Amino acid sequence: MADPRVRVGVLFGGESPEHEVSLRSAKNVIEAIDRERYDIVLIGIDRRGRWHLADESRFLRHASDPRRIRLPHAPVRLALTPGRRPRIVPVGRPERAELPELDAIFPVLHGPFGEDGTVQGLLRLAHLPFVGPGILGSAVCMDKDVAKRLLRDAGIPVAPFITVLSRAEAPSWDEAVAALDAPIFVKPANMGSSVGVSKAETDADYRRALDEAFSFDTKVLLERTIRGREIEISVLGNETPEASIPGEIAPTHAFYSYEAKYLDHDGADLLIPADLDAETTARAREIAVRAFRALCCEGMARVDLFLATEPCGPLPSGSLVINEINTLPGFTRISMYPKLWDASGVSYPELIDRLIRLAIERAERDERLASAIDLQDGGATDGGEARQGEAGSG
Repeated sequence: MADPRVRVGVLFGGESPEHEVSLRSAKNVIEAIDRERYDIVLIGIDRRGRWHLADESRFLRHASDPRRIRLPHAPVRLALTPGRRPRIVPVGRPERAELPELDAIFPVLHGPFGEDGTVQGLLRLAHLPFVGPGILGSAVCMDKDVAKRLLRDAGIPVAPFITVLSRAEAPSWDEAVAALDAPIFVKPANMGSSVGVSKAETDADYRRALDEAFSFDTKVLLERTIRGREIEISVLGNETPEASIPGEIAPTHAFYSYEAKYLDHDGADLLIPADLDAETTARAREIAVRAFRALCCEGMARVDLFLATEPCGPLPSGSLVINEINTLPGFTRISMYPKLWDASGVSYPELIDRLIRLAIERAERDERLASAIDLQDGGATDGGEARQGEAGSG
């Protein structure tokens, strides 16, 4: 992009249990941004939800240790004032001027209050372009129950599941096994990075798994085990999304748990590209794009699938089954999203550049739509301004 350089706010941390993963992802994103094209402003969100202006020279403590990584204390807290010309201003520091106007936000946030449409809604209200799907796509993909229902309605295979809305309403172990077979995966509906996920093989396992999952969410999924290979595909784009080559996760743990993903350096082998025949590769990429569109995604997402190696209920061996879609996938050292694009010919810096460009293009598209609606309504009246703020997908 031509000078002046685009000013990007990198938003990281957050209140979710995936706080540490976000810090590690942000470190890699910040290191990959092309400083000849972009100026960056670092905005850390602490565990209490407070926004801080971060000093790039020391924005993380214990940055190389996933068990101890932390946000340091930051003296300058920030507030976002929405509007047609949004401002990010220091709180309680009248002697400090507001930050320079930002051209886009890169939310490197995972889990609730970051990946579920909440921050996306705030940024949309503030008319700030942001990387990743909009409000609807983010909210839908975060809720595994809603996502699976929409995928199923679109004719895209998902694992058989039962939704449980309270601990008291959970079926007994025998009832769950009769419906889903054993073992059963028990998952919080609105959580990522395998936080709160357990594999239950006995009644005792099942009870513990329910307690664990309900400690993170008020809605829990019981899911049938798909015996097969774990395939992941990165998707990039707005109206015309593209799929990367597939990769494969080969966990060394019982399943691809939080520990296997982020704490154990030998928790899984990442096979890029996945050893698939041409027909299966093409089918996986096509399903990934269909799922991306069915769940109203834009910008980016990582689509996680299972390649069934034996029949599962009505699904024959060889079926490709959607596990979940991650709208703000990890950018850590081992994260598949950037690795898959790198293997597909898109380097890490180029990927960051394309994501920021997609965010700005989408915001410009939405503003054009809002202006067209305003003209149809006869000009910018008070009512037109209200509708203008609502137009677009985020």
